Amino acid sequence: MNPPGDLDLWLFNEGRHNALYDALGAHVDPDGTHFAVWAPTARSVQVIGDFDAWGGGDHQLAPSESGVWSGRVEAARAGDRYKYRLLDAEGNPVPDKLDPLAFAAETPPATASVIADLSYAWQDEAWMARRAARSALDAPISIYEVHLGSWRSPAEYRALAQPLARHAQRLGFTHVELLPVMEHPFYGSWGYQTTGYFAPTARYGSPQDLMFLIDTLHQHGIGVILDWTPAHFPDDPHGLGRFDGTHLYEHADPRRGRHPDWDTLIFNYDRHEVRSFLISSACFWLDRYHVDGLRVDAVASMLYLDYSRREGEWLPNESGGRENLGAIHLLRDLNEAVYARFPDVQTYAEESTAWPMVSRPTADGGLGFGLKWDMGWMHDTLSYFERDPLYRSHHHRELTFRTHYANTENFVLPLSHDEVVHGKRSLLARLPGDRWQRFAQLRALLGYQFGTPGKKLVFMGTEIAPTVEWSHEAMLDWSLLEQDDHAGVERWLTALNELYSAHPALHARDCDPSGFEWVVADDAPNSVLAFTRHGGDAVVLVIVNATPVIREDYRVGVPHAGTWVELLNSDAIEFGGSGVHSTPSHSGAPLATDAVPSHGHAQSLALRLPPLAVIFLTPDC
Repeated sequence: MNPPGDLDLWLFNEGRHNALYDALGAHVDPDGTHFAVWAPTARSVQVIGDFDAWGGGDHQLAPSESGVWSGRVEAARAGDRYKYRLLDAEGNPVPDKLDPLAFAAETPPATASVIADLSYAWQDEAWMARRAARSALDAPISIYEVHLGSWRSPAEYRALAQPLARHAQRLGFTHVELLPVMEHPFYGSWGYQTTGYFAPTARYGSPQDLMFLIDTLHQHGIGVILDWTPAHFPDDPHGLGRFDGTHLYEHADPRRGRHPDWDTLIFNYDRHEVRSFLISSACFWLDRYHVDGLRVDAVASMLYLDYSRREGEWLPNESGGRENLGAIHLLRDLNEAVYARFPDVQTYAEESTAWPMVSRPTADGGLGFGLKWDMGWMHDTLSYFERDPLYRSHHHRELTFRTHYANTENFVLPLSHDEVVHGKRSLLARLPGDRWQRFAQLRALLGYQFGTPGKKLVFMGTEIAPTVEWSHEAMLDWSLLEQDDHAGVERWLTALNELYSAHPALHARDCDPSGFEWVVADDAPNSVLAFTRHGGDAVVLVIVNATPVIREDYRVGVPHAGTWVELLNSDAIEFGGSGVHSTPSHSGAPLATDAVPSHGHAQSLALRLPPLAVIFLTPDC
């Protein structure tokens, strides 16, 4: 490894280097290890570590006009721990710092960086060859969100690889999304307060162990999405804050540089080198770890200068507005760089406001993400399902309002970890009624999610219907599956994934307005919804009955004459339901249409709607 070249340094200073991990950090070669770190105002920088008894040597790095210090240490080898020891511009010592570009770290609460060789023999060629089709907007994308530390024991990358891959495959998920696995000092942040933007957390193993986990998932046909957090970072003394004695990565003014919600620091997105650092971090996981997508956390907090701030607590932009122009620049550059280098992956934005064109191309004025989490759908849907069925007729619009904006973005429908923490309770506990009704409504909620246009995401444990909210300190209670109603939810979610993947009508036009048509949108008195999904020549009719009342002879218009069959019914006995089917015989057998006009169609079906349930029907071809 040679010192960073002139082109590397020029691109870095211009904010256009998206593979900075090849130039900075610690790189092992036959002559030792070469170190390079950005610290433009430091008076001196030396590297200390296991190789010199933590300061026993004099391994001073040499500066450059770009602000990057570099040098070689012959005694340094892979596996050695190290830090940077700096003096600021006035000659005062700065707390010993981690390497911002370190590929590994020691296990917290220890804070040193670790020299790492990232060589690994990947076995996922078949997956990588076909992942473009698996990541496409017309593909079924059903995401299982996982916090590795609390899924199953032992919480280790290698130990979890086969069980997680088999579980996701058996339940029919197409992707696993991991809550941040980048190194973080505070375990209770779930990884969202990142210090190691190029280092996987050592809590669960080595870099190669994480690669093995991803490789195993790929070999089972499961894509991997990583949660990634460029919105903020903690101010731990060993971290990025005041790195060379100045506010290098963050804004100096707390009105721009400190996050009021999390009491963390905010990156200075206007600084070219910071943009190079963050974009390189994103590309690093896609490049070296074969990751198939990145979910960018807290995008709204990046876009708005006044996010979670009162009057006088924020500074307007140069035009007097509240938009963070530097963040907009970063996000557009990020997505352009990612899709240019990795056109067969997706980026996902967790953006909770009505910011326009989040998932539209940058050339058209958008932010360039592939998809956006539909937080409005999540809030409205949970608000509706948490209401007593007696009062749902007065809040019907909470389910129909989405029609007004559903085609403005490419959406993911999330039921994520955020909905089952901080006193919100588990999804099951949030639903009204007795035990049977709560389980029925959980199945109906999931059925409505899988019937509605948009890619799907559910948090781990949803399949076992926990009775208590999630805690990162405890493993999921898998013994719940010994109870039939809990096991019924797992069977239901598995059936939904199978249906979603098998029927193009339910996924091929998830992001296309032609894939959805209302049939019954205005039956608030009965709390019934019906709509059709379309894909190719196929059609699927989805009906929701959000009350415990069985609706006899409920007439629904359909676009095709002939017989229709029930594909799936959340009230089926196998899922824990009461066994009420949509046909008069209760058998779920094919039902012939009538030449009775209804809902704008010349043909219609007279159905029995099961209680607190969702049913899927399709023409019997």
